[in-house]
Amino acid sequence: MFFPISDDDREITTVSYVTYGLLSANILLFLVQLANPNFTYGWSVIPKEITSGVDFVEPQPLEIPGEGVVLIPQAPGPPVIWLTLLSSMFMHGGFGHIAGNMLYLWIFGDNVEHRFGHIKFLIFYLSAGLVGSLAQIMMDPNSVIPNLGASGAISGIMGAYLVLFPHNRINAIFLYQVVTVPAVVVLGMWILMQLVSGYGSIAATTVSAGGVAYLAHIGGFVAGAAAAGFCRLQMRTEPDSVLYRQYQRDPRDRRLW
Repeated sequence: MFFPISDDDREITTVSYVTYGLLSANILLFLVQLANPNFTYGWSVIPKEITSGVDFVEPQPLEIPGEGVVLIPQAPGPPVIWLTLLSSMFMHGGFGHIAGNMLYLWIFGDNVEHRFGHIKFLIFYLSAGLVGSLAQIMMDPNSVIPNLGASGAISGIMGAYLVLFPHNRINAIFLYQVVTVPAVVVLGMWILMQLVSGYGSIAATTVSAGGVAYLAHIGGFVAGAAAAGFCRLQMRTEPDSVLYRQYQRDPRDRRLW
């Protein structure tokens, strides 16, 4: 499995304000979580809260095969419970969770923002995160387990990156060494792993699946790839951008269109 650490973004000529803002917002909300654990329980997505429209404030029972019934902590959320679909995109379950997500946002976000433009990129990011959350909710609409993280939105960025920059070079760790490979290889293997793991999690319980929201990853990735494909098809002429300069550098990219 490839672990990306950077990409070739030498052609980017604009400041990625939205990407930096999203990085800051995620880190700020994580600090709030550390200071107030009840914030995590109240403002993360609970599928059953979304499908029922009811904010659970008391611990909810969950039966785990082989372990009996456990109580899942809950806390008061926003006045409109559906706002957790937005707030949960900026929350994380631990240092490793936020570190991995922010690394991927930092690597892939600036290229996609440069291609879409600041405002459209922000709308795209939030929409991909929403699609990812809804995909996870559809998997188990009666679940009382909190869902949180920017994974759905960042998966959307990765899907868009794969469509827009398939031959861009990615520096990644593979078998304890740094290699440079095309984005289509790194991201193609990543989504394949999500599909395989997601299939397993559908057949298993959330607990046995390790608590990873694979359906959110897949939903966000598909939404991002679709949005990028629609963007490309709607553009009659290619504006000056990192993608255009990549075409000049590597004409193979045009074969996708």
